[in-house]
Amino acid sequence: MQYPIDKICVRQAITADVTQLCDLLLLLFAQEADFKPDTERQARGLRLIVEQPEVGCIYCATDGDRIVGMVSILFTVSTAEGGRAAWLEDMIVHPSRRGQGIGERLLHGAISGARAAGCSRVTLLTDATNSSAMRFYGRAGFIRSQMIPFRLSL
Repeated sequence: MQYPIDKICVRQAITADVTQLCDLLLLLFAQEADFKPDTERQARGLRLIVEQPEVGCIYCATDGDRIVGMVSILFTVSTAEGGRAAWLEDMIVHPSRRGQGIGERLLHGAISGARAAGCSRVTLLTDATNSSAMRFYGRAGFIRSQMIPFRLSL
C-alpha cells in the first residue's frame, strides 16, 4: 500500500516516543548480526539520548501518531577534524513504509541536525551484508572508509 509522503513529519523524538522507538529497534536489531533485541536496554539507551541533548538527538518520522522511522545522531569530538563530529546510528524505516522517501527525509534531517550542532563529519556503520543500505548511504554522499571497526564488550 502506498501512503502520501506529504503526511510524513520528521521531528525530534521525546520521552513519550520511547515505546514506539523500541518497537522499531526490535526490527532493526533482529536483522543486524552484532546486536540482540532487548527492549529494556533499548528503552534505557533511548531515554539517555532524548533526555540529554548534549549527547545527541533522535529524529523520528511520523504519520499522524504513529512513528514509522527513526535515526539517531550521537556527538563526539574528533581530533582529526579538530572539533565536533557525529555518529549516525539506528537508522530504520518500518518495512511496510520503505521505498516512499521516508529514509531520505530522516537522513537529511539527521545530517542537517549534525551540521547545525557544529559537526564537521558524520560517520556510520552498516552490516557488511546490507547492500541496500550501502547503496542508500552512497546515494546520500557517504563514502566507504578504509577503517575497520573493532568492538570490545565490557
